[in-house]
Amino acid sequence: MSGTSLDGIDLAYVEFKKDAKWHFDILKCTTLPYTEKWKHILSKIHHQSIEYIREIEKEYSKLLAKHINDFIKTHALKPELICSHGHTIWHQPQKGITLQIGDGATIKRLTHIPTVHDFRRKDVELGGQGAPLVPIGDHLLFKEYNYCLNLGGFSNISFSKENKRLAFDICPVNMALNYFTNQIGLAFDKGGHMARQGQINSAMLDQLNKLSYYKKSAPKSLGKEWFEASFLNVLKNYNDSIENHLRTLCEHIAIQISHNLKEGYCLVSGGGVHNTFLMHCIQSHTKCQIVIPKAQLIDYKEALIFGLLGVLKLRNEVNCLASVTGASRNSVGGVYVP
Repeated sequence: MSGTSLDGIDLAYVEFKKDAKWHFDILKCTTLPYTEKWKHILSKIHHQSIEYIREIEKEYSKLLAKHINDFIKTHALKPELICSHGHTIWHQPQKGITLQIGDGATIKRLTHIPTVHDFRRKDVELGGQGAPLVPIGDHLLFKEYNYCLNLGGFSNISFSKENKRLAFDICPVNMALNYFTNQIGLAFDKGGHMARQGQINSAMLDQLNKLSYYKKSAPKSLGKEWFEASFLNVLKNYNDSIENHLRTLCEHIAIQISHNLKEGYCLVSGGGVHNTFLMHCIQSHTKCQIVIPKAQLIDYKEALIFGLLGVLKLRNEVNCLASVTGASRNSVGGVYVP
């Protein structure tokens, strides 16, 4: 798994069992940070030509295969299946476009292990958003919670309503926060320390909260293109300190998330959970009880669920819900390389 916040490549070795319900055990996991070279390439690649992207995909696929082989060797693992999300380059479902680089055929050839990849495209071909895909895993593995919230590059939420699973992207999180810390050479605002020192810029907050995306009804999803064209344009209007930008963003994120939490228990995962100030802001805006799981699940829930999506593909069982994406029907997404 590689997310939009470019933290690195998440690898999780997971065992699944099924009786009356699904069970899982994350046996080994690690995150391999990107080199500065790969960070630069992946942060700019969506502006490049398709020829350049194809060349980069060859190298990126080899990189994934090498990391997988090293991970297997280090821990003496015997996986039956590789389930690879890859890294999203384009996501414009309204144009019928979604692209995750990381070729499954190359990964299979270099690891000699059957591989499932390209999880999003089929849903987009069926008129869906191709995102989010995690909700089927939330439904099968974490149904005891009223909400499942992920704080990654973007925040997204999933919940059941009238016997249907619903889910959508809410707003930018780490993609926005890290945009400012990167300007001063920091990967992220550790614990939200800088945001805690800032003041809320009311005009900026008001303008962010009025962005048209927030008025749309689900299904809906966000991509880097929208972030750059709409969200970032608002932030650039204000010549304020980095601390004030971060504080305002934390407030904005908390407000937008709180609009989607009513009562009950909300399981929260993703890198944003480590930002303790952001978590304080979110809890202060909702009566819903925020539940933070063990560190392993915070950081590897998405990798865990993409593992499950691959297993469901292998079993020819639905792994993509039309109620979530807006597609014409449920589907069994992913390409299997035997």
